[in-house]
Amino acid sequence: MTFKRVDSNQTKVVKALRAEGMTVQHLHDVHGGCPDLLVGYKGKNVLLEIKDGEKSWKLTPDQIIWHHNWQGQVAVVTGIDGAVQAVKDAVK
Repeated sequence: MTFKRVDSNQTKVVKALRAEGMTVQHLHDVHGGCPDLLVGYKGKNVLLEIKDGEKSWKLTPDQIIWHHNWQGQVAVVTGIDGAVQAVKDAVK
């Protein structure tokens, strides 16, 4: 199992999501490839995997397996704009 580190841009992304009126639950302690954030907005839940766009946004082996097996929504984003848009798109 690969232990998850928090991407450097995650704090800024979380602040921006909350500023948009979204609720955010950190999931990085779940491990096993689970996405970083659970975001609630307009009665819907959205899973976000945050990647640092300045470095690399490749999924880890555990994340690849998790994403492959997950039958619900999940989005991989690299910054504030992408995260906010992914949530808004998912709740349309």
